[in-house]
Amino acid sequence: MENHNETDAVPASETLHSDEPAPPPILEVRGLTKSFFGIPVLENAHLSLHRGQVHGLMGENGAGKSTLMKVLAGVYQPDAGTVLLEGKEVHFSHPTKAHEAGLSSVFQEFNLLPDRTVAENIYLGREPRRGLLVNKALMNSKTEELLESLGITAIRPTGQVRSLTVAEQQVVEIAKAVSYDARIISMDEPTAALAGAEVELLYGIVARLRERGTAILYVSHRLREVFDLCDVITVLKDGKVVSTRPASELDDAQLVRLMVGRPISAFFPEKLPRENAAADGVTEEPILELQGAGNGQLDGISLSIRPGEIVGLAGLQGSGRTELLHGIFGAAPFTRGTMKMAGAELLPKSPRQGVRARMALITEDRKAEGLSLNQSILDNALSVIRSVFPGRTKAVKTEIPGVFSSLEVIARDLDQEVQYLSGGNQQKVVLAKWLAIRPRLVLLDEPTRGIDVGAKVAVYRLMRQLAAEGKAILMVSSELPEVIGMSDRILVMRDGRLVGELPAGTSEEAVLQLGTGARTAPEGES
Repeated sequence: MENHNETDAVPASETLHSDEPAPPPILEVRGLTKSFFGIPVLENAHLSLHRGQVHGLMGENGAGKSTLMKVLAGVYQPDAGTVLLEGKEVHFSHPTKAHEAGLSSVFQEFNLLPDRTVAENIYLGREPRRGLLVNKALMNSKTEELLESLGITAIRPTGQVRSLTVAEQQVVEIAKAVSYDARIISMDEPTAALAGAEVELLYGIVARLRERGTAILYVSHRLREVFDLCDVITVLKDGKVVSTRPASELDDAQLVRLMVGRPISAFFPEKLPRENAAADGVTEEPILELQGAGNGQLDGISLSIRPGEIVGLAGLQGSGRTELLHGIFGAAPFTRGTMKMAGAELLPKSPRQGVRARMALITEDRKAEGLSLNQSILDNALSVIRSVFPGRTKAVKTEIPGVFSSLEVIARDLDQEVQYLSGGNQQKVVLAKWLAIRPRLVLLDEPTRGIDVGAKVAVYRLMRQLAAEGKAILMVSSELPEVIGMSDRILVMRDGRLVGELPAGTSEEAVLQLGTGARTAPEGES
């Protein structure tokens, strides 16, 4: 690993060059410092936001991004430093104070009430009233006007939030932030749960906010997105600002180097040689075979994956990618077709049967489905073994420290509660839990969602190692560079069906064309 040093840092005051004096910032952060239990998480941070500017905030998990956002939102109080709004020093003792000042935040975790309407969520706690009664007609009309101002016509103010897609819920969160007459909006991973086509919806909203003169502080781990949207990028590392530069002066390689101190060439590690591979000319039996498999959401799925293969599964949100993994695993069983594991007929009717067949499913929502947040790291790591293979618990318990060491999990000890780990380390705990069953088939659903670039590289290296050991991997990802960079083959889904197969190294355009129906697979591709 190459060392990053402070000479890479460029002070904000030296980076924005212009012949004319720059307009004063709408928001300025000077020397912001914050510690928890004596451990500094922000040190002397500085930042300037200007009207109509999208300012990217980048850094690995634990770099201090969320802490900075929460200080600005009034969730945390700084230990030192000042925040200036329109040139005047401000102190936000509570999030409502920040809202009143025109500073709103959209955090990664949704804060919506599913059984209430869109309008009720947007104006929760500040509903327009006629006397003692809520004026629902006015509230609905104000919501409709708000959504239309953002270019959104498909969401009804009277619709229940639980009926909305993830992308639509994200729009409601943004609309809620805008409804406070926000002059500044902080967005924390607003596209983390969105597929490619849905990201375009957010791009449009950001463009409209920029045209209004709204300043946006934008946090994302998706490099392309940051370069598409941001005018200026600030990089945090270990709680310190190491660089603030115009986005036009950076590229992917430079940005990754600033964040993690190593070149982007290390992003997608090379394939490793197979351990104990079959002799040359001998075709190995597939670990997984599906023929005409289907259920209420899938139809006519036929595929095979051999030992040592990483097969990418691409497609738009709702195309059936997650449903396919659930069908294979037994969480949403196939009702027709055939399935084989290592040549033996198998059609799991429950996840327990999937686990007994030595399948691992790493789900896309690690917090809701993959972890027990208030339990220890060790208890989480042993949860599947204890449930399905209790007789192996003692042996696996002795192996766990070595597994966590190889995954480079950063934690106080194995008794630490998982909820206090960073997103990347939480994901490594999920992976360790499933590695404990020694799987033959690993089903990965968005394995790097919401984790920083350093943690992503650790996941990619693990995938390469598992493939070298002869495991078969089927990976769902909405990040096309990830699918293309890690896959030996790419299967593309649309409307619950497999619509084509593309070779390793194919273009993003080819994947998108198949996924959207703009073309069919060309001759020679299935």
